[in-house]
Amino acid sequence: MKSLFTALLLGTALCAAQAQTAAPASAPAKAPTAQQEKMKSCNAEAGDKKGDERKAFMKQCLSAKAPTQQEKMKTCNAEAGDKKGDERKAFMSECLKKKA
Repeated sequence: MKSLFTALLLGTALCAAQAQTAAPASAPAKAPTAQQEKMKSCNAEAGDKKGDERKAFMKQCLSAKAPTQQEKMKTCNAEAGDKKGDERKAFMSECLKKKA
């Protein structure tokens, strides 16, 4: 009787463990975070770099901050040059939408 109870308890514990491990597999995949996207981008840019060169590049790339809106405005304004009116407005709109 004691061994039957032990076997039943062990079987229940085993079933519970399997149910817990199966739950995450059926959960929908989460969208990558901003840091994961940045890592993917920097990794692609690193290309064939190896060793210390790659390490230094990845450190610099991952620590680089996106330009502020004011910095983007200054850069786009300089690129706009002598454009006037609707042409300038369209150019600035497109320029400011671009990712750095």
